[in-house]
Amino acid sequence: MHWKRWITALVGLPLLILLVLKGGETLFAIAIATVAVIAMWEYFRIVLCDHKPPVPRIFLIWSYAIGAAIVLVTPYHGFQAATGLSAIHLIGAAVMSILRYKHTPDAPMVALKQVFGVTYIAGFLSFFVLLHHGPQGVHWVFFLFIVVAAGDTGAYYAGRALGRHKLCPAVSPKKTVEGAVGGLAANVVLAVGYKLLFMPFLSLPGAVGFALVVGAVGQAGDLFESEFKRAAGVKDSGNLLPGHGGFLDRIDALLFALPVAYMLKEYLLS
Repeated sequence: MHWKRWITALVGLPLLILLVLKGGETLFAIAIATVAVIAMWEYFRIVLCDHKPPVPRIFLIWSYAIGAAIVLVTPYHGFQAATGLSAIHLIGAAVMSILRYKHTPDAPMVALKQVFGVTYIAGFLSFFVLLHHGPQGVHWVFFLFIVVAAGDTGAYYAGRALGRHKLCPAVSPKKTVEGAVGGLAANVVLAVGYKLLFMPFLSLPGAVGFALVVGAVGQAGDLFESEFKRAAGVKDSGNLLPGHGGFLDRIDALLFALPVAYMLKEYLLS
């Protein structure tokens, strides 16, 4: 499992770098929309698995379509367009729940899970495209990705080597306080290194503050996704990324980090 993680990372990393550097705004948005659809598919497999009768496929197609649209239109038409699409999605999910209610009273809960999934995954991922399309977008995307990836890797190895005290055993029994601290330390070290090499316009305190805040919310995002898996009794959201599980497993920290990073960049660090 350990070597599979590294092989997957070594294959995927050059593709990510190429996409960010050479893909252009449109291709980058399409790629993120595709990731959003895959992650939503994994999310719905987890949260809707116990509903009987099974949730009709049209319900999910509706959510995939709106989720992809939110990612694609937000960078060009702003949050107003995303809000409008979210409202339309809610109305559609509500109408579908009305039709389902005659068969089972779980219909409102299905609608809530649909609406939440689109906001949590597609809505948050749209900030990735906003970050990429903004000033110095390439550097901000790499900066965010490096900080989140460093935190994940640092927490993993620090937890294995030093972990003694459980961080949140009810949600994720293997995560430790020592691992969390190691992750934050890795956040700061990599953030400072990238800032010194590529982001002279960002202050050193700004880089450190960004790393600590984004690292902390990223760890919360990781734990939050674990709640869904633990409630459903599954280990991973999927198996599309050998050694990492599914796409949702890979981006869980990033989802929480994205809106926070965007707000920091737009209103405090620019």
